[in-house]
Amino acid sequence: MHNQQHRLIETDFPLRKVSEESVREKNIRHGHISTLHIWWARRPLAASRATALAALLPDDPARREKLLNLVSQIAPWEVVSGKIVGGDYLLEEARAAIRDAFGGRAPRVLDPFAGGGAIPLEALRLGCETYALDYNPVAVLLNKAVLEYPQRYGKELLEAVKTWGNWVLEQARQELERFYPKDPDGSLPVGYIWARTLPCQNPACGAEIPLMRQTWLAKKENEKVALRLVPDRTAKRVDAEIVKQKGEPIDFDPEEGTVARAHVRCPVCGGTIDDDTTRLLFREGKAGQRLMAVVLHHPERTGKTYRLPTERDLEAYRAAEAALEEKRRKLREVWGIEPVPDEPLPPLETLGFRVQRYGLVRWGDLFNARQKLALVTFADAVRRAHAEMLRAGYEPDLAKAVTTYLGLIADMTAAFCNVLARWENTSEAIKQLFSRQALPMLWDYAELNPFSGSTGSTEAGWDYYEKVIDHLANAARAATQPHAHHGTATSLPWPDDYFDAVLTDPPYYDNVNYSALSDFFYVRLKHTIGDLYPDLFATPLTPKSEEIVQDPNRQGGREQARIFFEQKLTQAFREIHRVLKPDGIAVIVFAHKTTEAWEAVINALLEAGLYMTASWPIHTEMQARLNAQETASLASSIYMVCRKRASATVGEYGRVRREIEERVRQKLTQFGMKASVGQISS
Repeated sequence: MHNQQHRLIETDFPLRKVSEESVREKNIRHGHISTLHIWWARRPLAASRATALAALLPDDPARREKLLNLVSQIAPWEVVSGKIVGGDYLLEEARAAIRDAFGGRAPRVLDPFAGGGAIPLEALRLGCETYALDYNPVAVLLNKAVLEYPQRYGKELLEAVKTWGNWVLEQARQELERFYPKDPDGSLPVGYIWARTLPCQNPACGAEIPLMRQTWLAKKENEKVALRLVPDRTAKRVDAEIVKQKGEPIDFDPEEGTVARAHVRCPVCGGTIDDDTTRLLFREGKAGQRLMAVVLHHPERTGKTYRLPTERDLEAYRAAEAALEEKRRKLREVWGIEPVPDEPLPPLETLGFRVQRYGLVRWGDLFNARQKLALVTFADAVRRAHAEMLRAGYEPDLAKAVTTYLGLIADMTAAFCNVLARWENTSEAIKQLFSRQALPMLWDYAELNPFSGSTGSTEAGWDYYEKVIDHLANAARAATQPHAHHGTATSLPWPDDYFDAVLTDPPYYDNVNYSALSDFFYVRLKHTIGDLYPDLFATPLTPKSEEIVQDPNRQGGREQARIFFEQKLTQAFREIHRVLKPDGIAVIVFAHKTTEAWEAVINALLEAGLYMTASWPIHTEMQARLNAQETASLASSIYMVCRKRASATVGEYGRVRREIEERVRQKLTQFGMKASVGQISS
């Protein structure tokens, strides 16, 4: 290509179509990489695919409309999921257009902040020679699972994961099923609703208070069931009953629980516990837990039913407590480490973490006894599966790849099987703990039955896992093997002028504390597959010293954190500048609601010798979700198109910022999109 030939994305882009498809993608589950494993703030595949294609295609005025139409046509999920006729043809047309633009070869593309793998997956799908790098070991593992292994093994991988996944599930079922007993009529427990408890601090009362933020069990248009708390003032205790399930009227407000923002009200005497005392009681070990309700599903009937716990339920839990101690003892001898993660949670004021205020100070504290037993049993089965594969004559690298997916599946079970997983009464399903990019305290939680077949269960998850691996195997059609690297973006391991394009989504200032959040998974993966990746799991927790995040707790104060972030991001952008070819192009995604964050990223670009040639605000969030969160969450991410600066001219920041704002306004107006520049850049 000629030096500095304009690319399509620098001139025009189908913003409305790509935004619509990016938002719609949030509801897609089967086959999407989000179902393989959690990663926070993962970019939509639609936006990643469309921006990659538009960045690699030349801007040819004679063909512009045709190329823009191609970018629009490949944005829908159905094109890459095989759900529409002609999808493969469109992708091959896109690959051919890219090869033609680069003289018949595959362009070399890098994502140095690869995260969950969305951007490099789409570069791979478009036939590029793809490189993904991340500092976080969990992200590196995900990129191996998303990029490398499907490309190397294809359908053979899918069949092996099916076979050994079922083996792991059955091995775990044989050990664990008795701790989740069926009802006499054959109904399966889907989950157990637990409430944490505190003793009333009124000396004349002392009742055990179940802490519940509200008491709805089902809250649908045609199905409403609630738990009524019934105070017994004589016995000084709180009883419970389930109402509406058999037509009883709900003559109370289930929205009123016993706790709000750590302020507790006793249903027996009306006494209160202030928030500071609540936290103190938890830290002093005065809190307990109480099983409040059991959620059931009968295989031959639709819907869910609810009942109060019985002595049989409590006996099953106590049996699990006893079995856990025996299992821990045996595995400690075999593994040589404590099977239940005992690594510490990050310090109290760490960005996104508040549970330490309540005495939850180690990662193992986030699970009750039966959950711990289930998770170490799955981990043990995964480790034994690897040994069985080798004994069966599997090639070691294939056995490693298959076991990696088994470890990720066990990891996702942990996301649903912990004391921060919640019962969502509108869908009547258990939701995993990372509904936000944080770990807030949860008063009442839902305990999963891994074998129920309901949403969140390991058994139900197999269908999702198999579909996404199948999808990834179908996507693996690149001419070259993709590369997933462990390293830091501030010191890239490639020579100067190596890449045709850098497409990346760097950290958003103080939005997501990736390393601290991913420790939840890291400590478990270290137990299941850490031996297979000694370089990735060499440290007790994820490495943090070089992570580019603005975290005052870690970096010694707000000002020091700001300086650290700007310096590290500038160095990362300098490395992008260094490895990018003179005629190369970079697309950098950023989103933040503060001027301070935007100043940091724009200054870093300017200092690194990169200048912006275009910017596109792509909507990536559903408006309903933003409204439900009632936060200043951003509806748009800005895709900034950059080039290497050929001259030493430096732009004045205020003018550059005004130019960016004006361009964004023009594009929003042009495409009829309802967002303000203040929402994007201030």
